[in-house]
Amino acid sequence: QVQLVESGGGLVQAGGSLRLSCAASISIFSINAMGWYRQAPGKQRDGVATITSLGDTHYADSVKGRFTISRDNAKNMVYLQMNSLKPEDTAVYYCAVVRTRGFYGVDYWGKGTLVTVSS
Repeated sequence: QVQLVESGGGLVQAGGSLRLSCAASISIFSINAMGWYRQAPGKQRDGVATITSLGDTHYADSVKGRFTISRDNAKNMVYLQMNSLKPEDTAVYYCAVVRTRGFYGVDYWGKGTLVTVSS
C-alpha cells in the first residue's frame, strides 16, 4: 500500500505559475513510474504527465511546453511545475503511482489538491 499526499494547489491568475508536490509514504526509488492526473468540474479524470524511474517523461498535449514533471527519489517526492496557467487548467490534481510511461493505468491515487486559475 502506498499513500500519496499532494500539496501546493491554490488560486492563481491566468499566466501565473504553481508547483505541486506529492509526498509518498514509501521509497519511490523502485517505483517504475509516477504521474499526475486532473479532473475538472463535471469532466472525467485525465492524465497530465508521467515520469519513469529513468526520467522518461510523457505529457498530455494540452500541457506540453508549460508543465514539467520531476521526481526526487531521495526525498520520495514527485513535482509538477505549472507555468503559463490558463483558466482551463482549473481542476483537482491527483498524484498517482502509474504502471508505465503514458496514461495506461493507475495503481494508487492521492486525494488531490485543487488548482483554480482565474481569468
